[in-house]
Amino acid sequence: MTSTAATTTARFPQFSLFAGMLAFAGLPLYIHAPKFFADEYGVSLSLLGVALLAVRGLDFIQDPALGWVADRLNGWQAPAAVLAAVTMAVGMVALFAVPAFISPIWWFVICLAVLFTAYSFLTILFYAQGIATASRYGPRGHKTLAAWREGGALLGVCLAAALPSVLQGFGLSAPMAFFAYIFAAIALLAAAAMYFDWTGVASEAAPVWQALRDRGIRRLMILGVLNSAPVAVSSTLFLFFVADRLGYDSDAVGGPLFVVFFLCAAASVPAWSALADRIGMKKTLLSGMGLSIAAFAWALGLGEGDVIAFGIICALSGAALGADMTFLPALFARRVEEIRMPAGLGFGLWNFCAKLSLAVAAATVLPALDISGFETGVQNTPEALWSLTLLYAGLPCLLKIIAFSFLARTNLGGHS
Repeated sequence: MTSTAATTTARFPQFSLFAGMLAFAGLPLYIHAPKFFADEYGVSLSLLGVALLAVRGLDFIQDPALGWVADRLNGWQAPAAVLAAVTMAVGMVALFAVPAFISPIWWFVICLAVLFTAYSFLTILFYAQGIATASRYGPRGHKTLAAWREGGALLGVCLAAALPSVLQGFGLSAPMAFFAYIFAAIALLAAAAMYFDWTGVASEAAPVWQALRDRGIRRLMILGVLNSAPVAVSSTLFLFFVADRLGYDSDAVGGPLFVVFFLCAAASVPAWSALADRIGMKKTLLSGMGLSIAAFAWALGLGEGDVIAFGIICALSGAALGADMTFLPALFARRVEEIRMPAGLGFGLWNFCAKLSLAVAAATVLPALDISGFETGVQNTPEALWSLTLLYAGLPCLLKIIAFSFLARTNLGGHS
């Protein structure tokens, strides 16, 4: 007879692959897409920031609605997931491989709207399914699934970060077009691998207004926004910092450094999990936040040529991210299950919190950088470069301190 542990191990690799595909299409879009449209079409950073906020404004309305839909698919989860994955593949190819045949900023908005709608639906469906799957394996199920899922997500981000540099190294004339085609292939493969794992969530669900009255859900959502904001800000400005503050080619150096960041995040997950078994999730999360604050503070003093120091900072901040990505979704999933909140709607709200940080980051830091006098592809003034440093490292450091203080004062009950 197959043991529970063996069954768990047999099921979770599909979750890793699917999480990697979603991560490939998620955060890197905030890194590659704005720079691609600024370099390829000359679109201003302020306009791109406003466009990203507008697209995320759509999410503010649709994410809870998409969660409501996910809770009512009644056995149609697998076909719906395949349709959404195909839509994401088409959106990515249109964004990076199809020349804009209308105004570039409108093409940017339309492609991202298609991509993010499909991405939001798949993310909600996927995390809701995680509750149903993890609940079959006892109290440790959520943490075990989270380690597989977030580890796969981090590897997916590493692949997305490294691909442009690798493809450019082959001398391709349009590396981002090949990037899009590779993503499309991965999306179809991940959808096929997960096809028979969509079982839905069978539970008696509490009404959403009753669930939102739960103090634990509210505080975890606030913590999700506060804690994801620093990485949203730094990711948005990462390639600009490498090229203009450190003075290195963003494709040749930025890609490998970004891979270091996410590889260290993935590699740190087992260590954080072991630490959480000893001291609890809350103290482990606080430890990760403290490490992140130290890394951002160090980055404030960097200047031209400090690539080795920045590489160490990327490794440290990546390791800190491993704790955030593993335990916060696991805590939220467990709380959703405890109060019998509709899983799809619950992760529609969680997805909304995460993307709120990304949207606000893009809509504020890019225009702020523009206002400071910073320009891409030119020799910037010391004042403009210092503004870049403050936005890239100083602002995330402050935000992380706020998140640390909030978590320290939050009672996570028996899960801390």
